[in-house]
Amino acid sequence: MKNRLLILTFLLLVISSGFVFSQQVPQFSQNMFNKLANNPGSAGSSESINTTVLHRSQWMGFDGAPTTLNLAVDAPINILNGGLGLNIVSDNIAEYSNLGIQLSYAYRAELGSGQLGIGASAGMFQSSLNGGNLIPSTIGDNAIPSGDVTGSSMDFGGGLFYNTRDVYIGLSTLHITEPEIEMTDGVVKNLARHYFLLAGYAHEFNPILSLNPSIYLKSDGSTSQLDVNSTLHYNLENNKMIWGGVSYRLDEGIVFLSGMKLNENLKFGIAYDVVTNQIKNNSLEFMLGYNFDLSPADKIIRSYKNPRYL
Repeated sequence: MKNRLLILTFLLLVISSGFVFSQQVPQFSQNMFNKLANNPGSAGSSESINTTVLHRSQWMGFDGAPTTLNLAVDAPINILNGGLGLNIVSDNIAEYSNLGIQLSYAYRAELGSGQLGIGASAGMFQSSLNGGNLIPSTIGDNAIPSGDVTGSSMDFGGGLFYNTRDVYIGLSTLHITEPEIEMTDGVVKNLARHYFLLAGYAHEFNPILSLNPSIYLKSDGSTSQLDVNSTLHYNLENNKMIWGGVSYRLDEGIVFLSGMKLNENLKFGIAYDVVTNQIKNNSLEFMLGYNFDLSPADKIIRSYKNPRYL
């Protein structure tokens, strides 16, 4: 009950504030399946090798709209007293493309009925622009490159992630050093530091039905974005599961969520964003996840190592 009150307190604090959009970090609607992308402290938080692939087509039908691909892999490493993770994000917007590669380590320690992960990430962020496809309004504009320009920089992040069997909560930051990317044409691109709050819990009505509310907040200190999510999970036979639900994204619209756990290890999900602001172009997102179980059959599983949330 204390854990659930903690989550509800965070919800009230977040909802009581005003928020607008923050899009420098790619947006994902199925953020509850994608914790490593924003929080290195979640690496190794379950007794399996977790792999997740997400593909998002944002604002479909809008010329030059963002398309994003994310691959995340993490696993517990006992000899390191924690877990390791790899997160790769490819984000394309019109003639711009960004590639981020992050390696993460999280030290894990028992805390109460759960475990706390203290994580850090290090990697590279690369940005490029295909200037040859741009059409300037004024011929000879020196501010617009006539060919391809690229640049890259080291990138770091950090995070805390706490989870029990029923509850998770995480605080993290990316682009922590606010790196500057100097392009080959001399233009400097600044990456703003971003902050994230992830929280959720599983409320079990009975052995086959549970409600999984969660929140996702990201902010660069001046603008923020909030998702309030809720999914209903129905357990089938042979370790199968189906789920469906809805998210509300403040000042943007609603998201319809559905998916299925096809067996003990494989799951598939889809999200459809219905945008109600001035953009009016909806978004579609697919998720595929596979877990390689590492726990021996005769090992006693601690409650926080066998979470009911996916």
